Amino acid sequence: MTLTQKLLGAAAALALSSGMAAAEPGLVIDLGGKFDKSFNEAAYNGAQRWVQETGGTYREIEMQTEAQREQFVRRMAEAGANPIVVMGFQNASTLEQVAPDYPDTRFVLIDGVTDEPNVRSVVFAEHEGSYLVGMLAAMASETGTVSFVGGMDIPLIRRFACGYAQGARAANPDIAIIQNMTGTTPAAWNDPVRGGEITRAQISQGSDVVFAAAGGTGIGVLQTAADEGIYGIGVDSNQNYLFPGSVLTSMVKRVDNAVYEAFSEGPGLETGIVTMNLAAGGVGYALDEFNAELLTEEMLAAVDAAAEQIMAGELQVHDYMSDDTCPVN
Repeated sequence: MTLTQKLLGAAAALALSSGMAAAEPGLVIDLGGKFDKSFNEAAYNGAQRWVQETGGTYREIEMQTEAQREQFVRRMAEAGANPIVVMGFQNASTLEQVAPDYPDTRFVLIDGVTDEPNVRSVVFAEHEGSYLVGMLAAMASETGTVSFVGGMDIPLIRRFACGYAQGARAANPDIAIIQNMTGTTPAAWNDPVRGGEITRAQISQGSDVVFAAAGGTGIGVLQTAADEGIYGIGVDSNQNYLFPGSVLTSMVKRVDNAVYEAFSEGPGLETGIVTMNLAAGGVGYALDEFNAELLTEEMLAAVDAAAEQIMAGELQVHDYMSDDTCPVN
């Protein structure tokens, strides 16, 4: 079943809260921790918003190693949590193993897809949001060179990179684009030192705007960008506040809304595939008091016009996940 929604509201030991009813929701946080200032933290923020608005409580667990994936999701299900939100594309295979054994439990997979009947798969149109920040990067660049630092080299991150490159080239056909990935294992998500090293190498090649889609590694990218006097672009959560005046914008994924909505719907939530694209408010760029002075009216007008075209179907951004080529090199 495919579910489309226009808007979604929005220690390796098991850490399950005590004294909870069997139908309380659960959140399984992926590697990197709930305070990664990016993907996982967005989920945590969504859960906390639900707590603040409803007075409810939920169960929570943070994975520390790859080996804990199936074990921890099973233990969450055994504890009675329902629905259970599971973070990260790498848990698609986890739910394929676990979900059939708990047919009365609803699971929500964030950033991945599985066709198990009791799973909602939430995916994001990262390429659309990345296109917008790519435009802003090219318009802000004074050197004519922008760059991208990815985390683990997987198709999902290539989707960010390709969308970014397309947006940059749309804003400036002559822009030079540098792309590097941090690694090929999950360790690539949590290596800020390496992220800084890659950024410095890109700066030496002329980059003066760098977009990081690398989890915790991206914090090292943004830190180095600020230290070296160039612009960084954040990802997933709004990271503008981390280095005010140095973060040009952030490509936000409303993971918080996906978690909030799942918790709000409870054990009866609909399953299937939910696509959170630009039209659904699932992705976009961040504008706030920390970067308002960095984005001119001309830049905002251009990027907002492109966003309207994307939402109207007049502008198609290539999706690397559907076709593993990128029209912009």
